[in-house]
Amino acid sequence: MNKPYEHALRVNPDWARVPLFDRKEGKRVRFGDVVENVNETEREPEAAGIERFIGLEHLEPGALHVGAWGSVADGTTFTRRCRPGQVLFGKRRAYQRKVAVAEFDAVVSGDIYVLASKNDRLLPELLPFICLSERFFQHAVGTSAGSLSPRTNWSSLGCFEFDLPPLDQLRRIAGILWSVDEVTGSWRDSSLAAEGHARALSDGVFEANQRKRHMLATEACERITVGIVVKPASYYTAPANGVPALRSLNVFPGRYDLTELVYLNREGHRKHSKSELREGDVVVVRTGRPGDAAVVTTETVGMNLIDLILVRPKPILLAEYLVEFLNSGFGRRKIYRGAAGTAQQHFNVSEFERLDIPVPSIAEQRKAVDELALARARFHLCEQHASHGDSLQRALLGTLIG
Repeated sequence: MNKPYEHALRVNPDWARVPLFDRKEGKRVRFGDVVENVNETEREPEAAGIERFIGLEHLEPGALHVGAWGSVADGTTFTRRCRPGQVLFGKRRAYQRKVAVAEFDAVVSGDIYVLASKNDRLLPELLPFICLSERFFQHAVGTSAGSLSPRTNWSSLGCFEFDLPPLDQLRRIAGILWSVDEVTGSWRDSSLAAEGHARALSDGVFEANQRKRHMLATEACERITVGIVVKPASYYTAPANGVPALRSLNVFPGRYDLTELVYLNREGHRKHSKSELREGDVVVVRTGRPGDAAVVTTETVGMNLIDLILVRPKPILLAEYLVEFLNSGFGRRKIYRGAAGTAQQHFNVSEFERLDIPVPSIAEQRKAVDELALARARFHLCEQHASHGDSLQRALLGTLIG
């Protein structure tokens, strides 16, 4: 990962005796007094040797590094120039939190401010973190004008006030923040690698198993049915009097979100008892995100379904293995071939019944489930560490900016 300010941040053995942030020594300043809105123009970027351009769509929310760009050779109307070390701040829809440090020469969209420290009072290495702080974003959003595409203006941003500590404290704070950013970025990279490994492993497992033995869903499952599809709202009742029912917004790959359940009256539940969930069943989304599947948990046993597919595997097919297959890239490709619709894809029960499923021995199924669970656990561990880094960064910025 690039470090835009690596040359400027040196280890200082005396930092251990410097307070991390002593507000008593800080001076209240206005953002515009220590930061410059750079308006350098380059109307012929290609002739000037500039190869890349950066639009608002190339900036990732909350990420300080520019990971995407466009090629000037392909054509661009952008003329505002940025140089390495300058800070890019998305002024349109500021709530998206788009801030990044330029790591190469480029021209940028007019919806991006190019910022730089204006004098020796503000350490350049700290500027991107000030722009990333919660209070700065709240100020930018609060001073934005426009309904469909609100924009903040420079005069409003320049009025933002914060406490600026002495330079020795600034250097220590910046060093810590960039170290946190580097570690968090490493966990993000590890997360992407772990996710890619899990996908590749999943595809490999099911492709290999397909060559051994495969069966139609109707052969491998004892029940395939759909939940309530005709006027389900006519059965809705208050939670205290009803039976909870799952909808597509409650089902995701391998998990459930039970925060927005609906409830069926007893009559409606009895009338549609064929889709009452039992232990070992599998719930499959059929509209919008066809194929998203999860095994029924102790928390969802006894619930009913609305416009979802219920699958009850035979003993020859593990529910966990079936869910892994349906959520895999290999399984999704099979599902999408049978899905209908363009704006919103839909997967009928009849198409599910014709689904070709790899069904090796139970021992092989269990081994596949365990291997895939381990690969996902590695991915989630990396995500967790990256999330902790983000939380630490937010806490430090909250201490710095208030």
